[in-house]
Amino acid sequence: MGAEIGATTSLFPFNRRMVDYLNATKRSEIAQYAQRFSHNLKADEGCEYDQNIEINLSELEPHFNGPFTPDLATPLSKEIVYTFAEEVKKNNWPQELKVTLIGSCTNSSYEDMSRSASIAHEATEHGLSVKSKFAITPGSEQVRATIERDGQIGAFEEVGGLVLANACGPCIGQWDRKDVKKGEVNSIITSYNRNFTGRNDANPATHAFIASPDIVTAMAFAGDLTFNPVSDTLIDRASVLVVVDPKSDRLQLLHPFTAWNGETHSDVKVNSI
Repeated sequence: MGAEIGATTSLFPFNRRMVDYLNATKRSEIAQYAQRFSHNLKADEGCEYDQNIEINLSELEPHFNGPFTPDLATPLSKEIVYTFAEEVKKNNWPQELKVTLIGSCTNSSYEDMSRSASIAHEATEHGLSVKSKFAITPGSEQVRATIERDGQIGAFEEVGGLVLANACGPCIGQWDRKDVKKGEVNSIITSYNRNFTGRNDANPATHAFIASPDIVTAMAFAGDLTFNPVSDTLIDRASVLVVVDPKSDRLQLLHPFTAWNGETHSDVKVNSI
């Protein structure tokens, strides 16, 4: 975030899509007010900067940030020096993921939650449930109510997720954590905005990493910090082959009935025994 690199102000130029968003979220009076001053909510014409940085989002692969600082970024799999899995082993970071958390004000939009819920739903269809504790923090009451209405909360709960109150929660340390003792070395991963030492759970030994809500959700099913959601796979429910001796006079494999041909019978006689 801007503050971590010394910025005192960060500005996203006001545009028409922001007007649409404010109107859709029942804040049309703010949209009208902002439009009156939209000429002040953008860069000055012909302004110059000390540095321009252009990022092609289509070429940007997922990153993990951390531990202990949001500006230690490691690509998930692109090998610059070490991949993230190699960094985990090289630095002896705790490989087991104790808790995964998504949400807070930064990454809890309806779009964020929908993508994560889609991953959870796909996992359900394959018989998977989370291996790490999985907590979801809606960023506002509107987000919470909307994702409850549209089934995302149900998708999270079905895989073992716990939906917390729509508040800052563990992002700012409002977390009465019980699964580890203070001082116990462990790893968590969140989609929150910061991960400074002790910020989330007041435990200075907690290695907190940051990733996108999609990646965090996928990691919940692996429970392992070296898992790569882009290239690695998880094993779903095992198929069981039941073998019955064809000569058995006690057990018998049942075969499915012939599919219905679509015709409805009438005047069918019922014989009494």
